[in-house]
Amino acid sequence: MLLNKGFSKESQNNMTLIDMKKRTLKIASPGRINLIGEHIDYNDGFVLPAAIDKCIYFTLRANGSENRCTIKSKGFDSILVLDLKSFEKGTEGWHNYVLGVIYEIQSLTDKVAGFDCEIESKVPVGSGVSSSAALECGLAYGLNELFDLGLDKWQLILIGQLAEHNFVGTKCGIMDQFASVMGKKDHMLLLDCRSLEYEEIPIAIAPYRLLLLNTNVAHNLSTGEYNVRRAQCAEGLELLAKRFQIEKSFRNVIPEMLVQTREELGETLYDRCSYVVEETNRVLEVVKALKNNDLETVGALMYQTHEGLSKKYEVSCPELDFLVDFSKNEPQVLGARMMGGGFGGCTLNIIHEDVIDQFVQKATAAYQEAFDIELTSFETVPSQGTSLIRE
Repeated sequence: MLLNKGFSKESQNNMTLIDMKKRTLKIASPGRINLIGEHIDYNDGFVLPAAIDKCIYFTLRANGSENRCTIKSKGFDSILVLDLKSFEKGTEGWHNYVLGVIYEIQSLTDKVAGFDCEIESKVPVGSGVSSSAALECGLAYGLNELFDLGLDKWQLILIGQLAEHNFVGTKCGIMDQFASVMGKKDHMLLLDCRSLEYEEIPIAIAPYRLLLLNTNVAHNLSTGEYNVRRAQCAEGLELLAKRFQIEKSFRNVIPEMLVQTREELGETLYDRCSYVVEETNRVLEVVKALKNNDLETVGALMYQTHEGLSKKYEVSCPELDFLVDFSKNEPQVLGARMMGGGFGGCTLNIIHEDVIDQFVQKATAAYQEAFDIELTSFETVPSQGTSLIRE
């Protein structure tokens, strides 16, 4: 694998606050898809994400003050005003992602001064393509550029993750922020979540496309149950490590260990842990299949992942299961699965370009009849990560 940890940004030294006030930066920060490797980034697994062509756009400028910041969100039609020297957690959901990023940056540097920021999102919220990571990473990237903070890309990734841990309360892994920052056009990113080594995997699937079907539901279990799953995996791993005298990492767990301890683990912990071990292996199988241009195997493994997420990890929902099952009736869909944290959001489908419109029409009608909810869809492609698009 390629080891790419050190990224140094070009700095503009000796820039005064007056100089910075003249600058207006525009940043594009993408959402992400994950082809396979769900819920194992916080379990030392491998993941295979990519940045997508749906972004949150940030317009930033220093306003000349020492501490006053104004952040406006077009999508939520609200304004957050804060004092850099004194702020607490916010009351609106999107506020805490912003406040968390600023808090984490201030723990590393005192160079941030007053600024104004306008945010416009083209990333579908609640669809499982991680609009939250796009928000965190875009703001961190923009402030790094605006105030010449000298933070490298891995620091920006960790700032986004810690913001979510400490201000939002979701103990997420590293995958979403990593994909948003490190994305490369026409590539998936194979990330080893234990070592943080990664490899850029070219993906050329024409005449197939990546299609997302959005359930347009977001069941309230998402954040709390996410943390529950993480705790359950940690509990199961603790038992396995003690029983077999291994280092506490799922990478050291083999299926035979799970079989031997099934009764001790109990059915729930057994299911959680066996899913993690199986999914880690599936990711590596998908990478091998992509390198061999074997999309049929990729699709079959995606279906296996959904089955594991639905039955063993229990983070799916009736709407997601319905859409995955529906896709199996279309021979030109090679594979489908739920994507993201679960309990709503999107299914990811690999589908032949010739049948996309017809498939979406049929799926929309069937979904409307089953749930009385409108289905929405969009295509996407692996794209560039967070970047400066205008100064």
